[in-house]
Amino acid sequence: MHTYELLAWLILAFPLLAFVIQIFFGKRLPRQGDWVPVAAICCSLFFGLILFFMVIVGEHDPNFVFQVSYPWFSGGSLQFDWGFHIDNLTAVMILVVTVVSSVVHIYSLGYMQGEDFYDRFFAYLSLFSFSMLLLVLCDNLFILYISWELVGVSSYLLIGFYFWKHSAADACKKAFITTRVGDVFFFIGILMVVLYIGEFNYTKVFEAVAHGELTGWVLTIAVVCLFGGAVGKSAQFPLHVWLPDAMEGPTPVSALIHAATMVAAGVYMVGRLFPIFSASPAAMLVVAYIGLITAFFAATIAITQTDIKRVLAYSTVSQLGYMVTALGVGAYTAGLYHLMTHAFFKALLFLGSGSVIHAVHTNEMPSMGGLKKKMPITFWTMLIATLAISGVPFFSGFGSKDAILAASLEFGMTHWLHMPIFLGLLLGAGITAFYMFRLIFLTFFGEAREPKRYDHAHESPYSMTVPLMILAGLSVIGGFGLYGGLWFNHLVVPPVIGDAAHHAAEGHGAHGSALAHYGAMALSILFATGGILLSYLVYYKKKISAEAVAGRFPVLYNLSFHKYWVDELYGKTVIAFVMWFRMVLARFDNKVVDGIVNATAPALRGVSSFSGAWDKYVVDGLVNLIAIVVQAVGAVSTLIQSGVIQNYLMKVGIAVGAILLLHNFILRIF
Repeated sequence: MHTYELLAWLILAFPLLAFVIQIFFGKRLPRQGDWVPVAAICCSLFFGLILFFMVIVGEHDPNFVFQVSYPWFSGGSLQFDWGFHIDNLTAVMILVVTVVSSVVHIYSLGYMQGEDFYDRFFAYLSLFSFSMLLLVLCDNLFILYISWELVGVSSYLLIGFYFWKHSAADACKKAFITTRVGDVFFFIGILMVVLYIGEFNYTKVFEAVAHGELTGWVLTIAVVCLFGGAVGKSAQFPLHVWLPDAMEGPTPVSALIHAATMVAAGVYMVGRLFPIFSASPAAMLVVAYIGLITAFFAATIAITQTDIKRVLAYSTVSQLGYMVTALGVGAYTAGLYHLMTHAFFKALLFLGSGSVIHAVHTNEMPSMGGLKKKMPITFWTMLIATLAISGVPFFSGFGSKDAILAASLEFGMTHWLHMPIFLGLLLGAGITAFYMFRLIFLTFFGEAREPKRYDHAHESPYSMTVPLMILAGLSVIGGFGLYGGLWFNHLVVPPVIGDAAHHAAEGHGAHGSALAHYGAMALSILFATGGILLSYLVYYKKKISAEAVAGRFPVLYNLSFHKYWVDELYGKTVIAFVMWFRMVLARFDNKVVDGIVNATAPALRGVSSFSGAWDKYVVDGLVNLIAIVVQAVGAVSTLIQSGVIQNYLMKVGIAVGAILLLHNFILRIF
């Protein structure tokens, strides 16, 4: 067995084994078995680090690929296999998933202590981690779809962990149903690819697309359908509505789902299938503009939200829009690098918000304030994450955001009609800096707005603050190298599968020019500084009244505060249609079906009469006959049951003698 193959097995085996142990035996183990999933995911992290350094440092080849497949079953002309596909992107994603999952597991030891179903929570975490790792490691579309659905199921269990709360129960159902809409399109896209190519394996599919086996409008429709899966999982407009409501789950779940794992699955899928996407320029434009709308739309909503976790949720939606836009304009490296950096600083922000909520027992930022002195570790780590997401130089988000803006600027310079992509992302960067520092100022600065909460506030235990410090370090060093990370920019590049795919990737601005790079960097710093300064004047210095501004622009404020009434629109259209259709079916059942039953009632009564006679005389008669035979055998057997062993031996001797006499008699005759 090859070393890479063994490492892949070990990375997957530990969380799966931990789930099985925890779900069946966790309650009986010491500490309800919480140490089993924690130890398992740390083992996966250890082997993930080995895999990362072997691939990134050892191979140091941008075109490195290791594949191994195992036959499973065949259906008609299709062969269903499963196996591992390991390249530079796989190594990076394995590191991201195992690091964030390990940190969340450790953080949960303190945060979830004393909760009901504590053992079950850690079992669900292990199942989620296994599902995400399988999604990253698999080598074909069939297993990708299976792991895709496993991620959905496990996220449903985690979001609805507080199932006794109606809000949590509704949130997990909303997440499950909304993402299923995207998954239907994803499934259709996979079917179209397999129908025209006849293969599931990534490399074979990429080669077939490069050789023109899937082209034209069929390719465009297939790619758009595949992207539908990313729209659902990665919460892109218009299927973004599930993500903010998913905040009803425990805070560690929010960090796990909204940082590096579930929401990243859609972006990772687009990156993994990039040779297919890049072969259709029309589909790439769809991807770019959906990402742009999502990035700007969600950023404007986050400005007015007061729930700290909801602000971070819309921030996540916005940042995912950045990643999707980057992939849409061909900036493969930049989009995936932002996926990695975002995983670290957004996990830190969610876990930091959990630390704050744990201390003050409220999610509402207007009820907080003055927590900087009470919670210094939480404050400084969250400030580092805020600087990173705002795109401040020397923090991880600066390098990845600059790369995305540079690629979108170059794309706009090449295609002037698409310059709004760059302008929208640039404005979104300024808005991001504004609402993130709004969160910091409202939470940690100023006077305590509710003294009772402030008096009882205290720093979280080390099981919660140590993960914050680890992620804070990653939020800084994760961005070394100003443009895309020197190692990342060199090693995580679009796969070269034939001339067609390579040309398509280059044609969409995979690497920004120097002019675009430095221009975007300067503008990015300018807009980030402007956003921070404006937030400082409004929420720290109070030079500008937020209430007065909201009063002067009530329409814009209400659009943002009420999230553009998208949920209400769905309620009046999609949900109303479903309810109307249900009513139509109910009336159809009452009138048509009942009418058919009434019309056939005489015949049915005849059948019923015959059935009754058959049941009474044949079925019951047969049962009664069997009972009579059994009773007769029992009555005969009682005659020979004396309870005396000597009598039994005598009777056995007589029977054996009779059998021998009969045997000799038959032999004499024949």
